[in-house]
Amino acid sequence: MTTQGSQTSSASSVSQASQTSDERVPHVLEFPGGYTRSTGPVIGRFLTGLRSGRIHGVRTPDGKVLIPPTEYDPVTAAALGAADEDWVEVGPAGTVTSWTWVDEPRGDHPLDRPFAWALIRPDGADTALLHVVDSGSKAVMATGMRVHATWRAERTGSVKDIASFVPGEGPAEVPVLAGEAELEPVSLVTLPHRLEYRLRPGTVWNHFIDGMAVGQIRGTRCPTCGKVYVPPRGACPADGLPATEWVDLPDTGVLTTFAVNNVPAAGAPEVPFISGYVLLDGADIAMLVLVSDVPWQDVRIGMRVRAVWVPPGQRTRSVKNLKWFAPTGEPDVPYERFEEYV
Repeated sequence: MTTQGSQTSSASSVSQASQTSDERVPHVLEFPGGYTRSTGPVIGRFLTGLRSGRIHGVRTPDGKVLIPPTEYDPVTAAALGAADEDWVEVGPAGTVTSWTWVDEPRGDHPLDRPFAWALIRPDGADTALLHVVDSGSKAVMATGMRVHATWRAERTGSVKDIASFVPGEGPAEVPVLAGEAELEPVSLVTLPHRLEYRLRPGTVWNHFIDGMAVGQIRGTRCPTCGKVYVPPRGACPADGLPATEWVDLPDTGVLTTFAVNNVPAAGAPEVPFISGYVLLDGADIAMLVLVSDVPWQDVRIGMRVRAVWVPPGQRTRSVKNLKWFAPTGEPDVPYERFEEYV
């Protein structure tokens, strides 16, 4: 691969970056709209029962009742739940086997007031279900206490159809679900996936982000093996020595591999979109990027690409300044020139 355009940056830039090393940068990992998956016959039957206001466990060959049900016996690996007689209705009352108290619920918690996370063994079951106990007070909670399920009026086939467990034997009334007779068994679920956290970048990552703020991709070079890593590494993963030399890389490279994605993702320009690995000119490791400005049918490995940046006046200290890579129109790179990076 060509290395034209690569240059070593000054040490003064590194010391400048270290002055901002205490800054914490917000990050979000998520599947926008949630992650959709099939339930399979066992979990599907369990969720369908919850939608009807009933808790079902599955019986193993040795007579134990598992809740939540599993598709296979955890001891013998025998398939479970194939026959109707394998299924047992349990609860809705049960016993708390262990618990922990939440004084200050977060926004994504199931209740907006103090509550307990608890393992609850429903009557008739041999294992416990993780759920919430709305006891009203920590003083009420105790291992061995009796609780019963309360149900939501609107139920979709989710463990959240149980609004909470509350102290006492119950049973609580199960609200009628409108149109339940016409509903199909639960076979698909969409699960929200979102993780927010704040990251202290450190000297190396700060210097990389400083480059992104001005439309420059920076990597580090190992002084021993000479390999250039981007995103930068503080130490060479090949020999474990500090990678102390900074390299300003061109924003052009070759697409070494790619995937066509049909699930929406944050930052993706459209669906379907292309994610792939681009080996920048002068780098020794490919980095994961988005590829756009080209029909997905025309994307191919070996394609020459160039970074598409956020306009200078709109940039922040963020990797999002690099929107995606787009074809340059140059001839494709022969496979043998990048095959070791695939």
